[in-house]
Amino acid sequence: MTAQGTISPYVLIVEDEAALVTLLAYNLERAGFEVARAADGEEALLMMEERAPDLVLLDWMLPAVSGIEVCRRVRRRTELKNLPIIMLTARTEEADRVRGLEGGADDYVTKPFSMNELIARINAVLRRLRPALSGEVLKRGDLEMDVGAHKVRRAGRPVHLGPTEYRLLRHLLEHPGRVFTREQLLDAAWGPNVFIDPRTVDVYIRRIRRALNAKDTPDLIRTVRSAGYAFDPAPERVAS
Repeated sequence: MTAQGTISPYVLIVEDEAALVTLLAYNLERAGFEVARAADGEEALLMMEERAPDLVLLDWMLPAVSGIEVCRRVRRRTELKNLPIIMLTARTEEADRVRGLEGGADDYVTKPFSMNELIARINAVLRRLRPALSGEVLKRGDLEMDVGAHKVRRAGRPVHLGPTEYRLLRHLLEHPGRVFTREQLLDAAWGPNVFIDPRTVDVYIRRIRRALNAKDTPDLIRTVRSAGYAFDPAPERVAS
């Protein structure tokens, strides 16, 4: 999170070439991104389980597990299936690009590449797939969050939220339908390495529900037993 309180997009670099990783990390951090690094596919998958990134830069040629296989495994996971992935590769043939995109990549950048172009592509993918990170208005059903103005409305009605409730709701809105554990939501709202009872999340979810749900309106936040919570853009049940 930046000093101004805005969220820095979290990018996971999955690349085994150390010099390139250093170059990528340096330039991305200068551009305002939070960066993590994984040297192989297995490490990347474990890191994604612990904390889902906002975008993955994924090298095709990785030791043990290829980038294509990592991409396929990510797309098979319900909680990660909408994760933006840009594949980096020295392969330039059209058939390879098609294979990468069909394997689940959202974009495909061939080496060598311009760092400015890569950052532009990252921002373009985030604008398309994660609009809340680009400061745009995020709409899900009758709920609208103006990230720039820090305002929330439901069916045109202003919704008043505290800072923590706002951060929790924003995280859920950015990943509609995805189930988050309490621990993952703690990391999203309070940041990693902050030691708070995971049940604290329940208290804040109740506050969000009270703020969002007028009488007899559908509850937009779904409780998943023994798992956590998800934002449901098309709920079928009514809040009790």
